[in-house]
Amino acid sequence: MQELSELREEVEPWESLDRQASDLEELLALADDEEILQDLIREVDVLESRVEDMRLALMFGGQHDRADAIVAIHAGAGGTESQDWVSMLLRMYLRWAENAGFKTELLDVSEGEEAGLKSVTFQVSGRNAYGLLKAERGVHRLVRLSPFDAAHRRHTSFALVEVMPDIEREVEVQINPDDLRVDVFRSAGAGGQNVQKNATAVRITHLPTGLVVSCQNERSQAQNRETAMRVLRARLYDMELRKREEELARLKGEHVDAGWGNQIRSYVLHPYQMVKDHRTEEETGDAVGVLEGDLDRFIQAYLRASVGET
Repeated sequence: MQELSELREEVEPWESLDRQASDLEELLALADDEEILQDLIREVDVLESRVEDMRLALMFGGQHDRADAIVAIHAGAGGTESQDWVSMLLRMYLRWAENAGFKTELLDVSEGEEAGLKSVTFQVSGRNAYGLLKAERGVHRLVRLSPFDAAHRRHTSFALVEVMPDIEREVEVQINPDDLRVDVFRSAGAGGQNVQKNATAVRITHLPTGLVVSCQNERSQAQNRETAMRVLRARLYDMELRKREEELARLKGEHVDAGWGNQIRSYVLHPYQMVKDHRTEEETGDAVGVLEGDLDRFIQAYLRASVGET
């Protein structure tokens, strides 16, 4: 009954708008006075504004859309080139978050051997952070002339972006302590006085799933462990959601490929400049602007598509 009540609260405003639209349509057809016609047109404008507000609300109708987001970026095939791509994506998302007024916090960083990052995990805090950033989940492909190739040849790199809701305060994920292996190690420092003399960094392995999370951003081992557990809960919850989605897709007869060959977006810097989202066909020639954090057009296109708008 509670679920039914909640669904009614969502549906009834739309039904009310539908009735108002029908009434206005009939009145406009009958209006023969210019003053009355102008009043009706103003009512239509108000109605359109309400529809737009409700349409935007639909974009964040998911269970955890209002939650903070935990984002992880992993280098794919391509060695140093892909690790540099991870650092470029991190910069892009941090710029986007700053422009949007979100707070960000680095949780874990794994440096590349020569340049870039093997992986990075960070949190984005603010209203609808997950609802917006879930549009970025998937494989991102970069095509450019490699600065790491002496012959300056064109290379293609891949990076996987994971986006999970921070469900610490929303959902209780049960984790058996016996299923965890906890390792502590010294955090990577910048040298000199910044080198950690104590083992404060924490790595947690969830043995049943093989998931590994680590945190070395905080100064104390207890804080790092708490943060790592929060990320682990988010990963486990996200894994369970994905299993349900894949099972539903299987029952519907759809093929779901969770592998690496399924990029959601391509960023081309050579021989021309273009960024194209392969899910929505949204594209722009301002690749530099996108890499500077101008992601709104792609996020909004994805959200519009997710509520059935073309």
